[in-house]
Amino acid sequence: MVRRLRFNGTGSGGGGCPSIHEDLDSGEVIVHGPPLTDPQDVSQLQHLSEGEVAVVVPRELLTDWTPKDRTRQARIIDLDAFGKLFETFEHTAWRLETRRRFASDELTDTWAQFSAGQPIEWDYEDDWCTNVRAQTAQGKRFERVRIVDSPPTPGQLYLMDNAKRNCAVGEDIRNLSRVKADALQLPSEDFWLFDSRLVALLRFDDEDNLVDAELITEPAEVVRYAMVRDAAWHHAVSYREFGENPSE
Repeated sequence: MVRRLRFNGTGSGGGGCPSIHEDLDSGEVIVHGPPLTDPQDVSQLQHLSEGEVAVVVPRELLTDWTPKDRTRQARIIDLDAFGKLFETFEHTAWRLETRRRFASDELTDTWAQFSAGQPIEWDYEDDWCTNVRAQTAQGKRFERVRIVDSPPTPGQLYLMDNAKRNCAVGEDIRNLSRVKADALQLPSEDFWLFDSRLVALLRFDDEDNLVDAELITEPAEVVRYAMVRDAAWHHAVSYREFGENPSE
């Protein structure tokens, strides 16, 4: 089976060798760099087996880009604390939305209208819209990329309709096909990135209910999520344009 590898970072400064990749399934780390070739140097290595190659990398490469989530203690916050993040961030709130369904949507009157094939009467004065207007009035930004299947799931169709409301009050929502997201090796995590310094990784139960969020502040991990943001934002298109060309 072909590995699903994610590029974590490079020590070259210009995008090259040496670099570190991470296997998204096994968690294994792949390092590539210039080989250690001097026979006197190689002779000093212990336990170098046949077929193995020693490579030379800067110490900073391992410090900055080796995955650390295997040992990091998860910091979990409840939904009330998570909600406050949307009032206290300073510059940007950015989301990668990857899920096919949100159970909470299906409990609303607007979902009933959607399911009945009726025009949805969105509330432009609810708490979310009120806060988005208040924050964007201060120059802050709300942005998100929504991953959409082909064909879209009912939950995704519902939220694609919702995008016109959210954008009207100040969000910038773009869509990206699941096929392209997979080709870009974007993660399946659903997360918010605040001010490029704090990640809130959303956690759901088996019934697709949001239960809490995991906060991530470790710099190297935050940088990786920022790299995901940059790739997704670059390839995504506005929700209006995506509606016309959903395969893109």
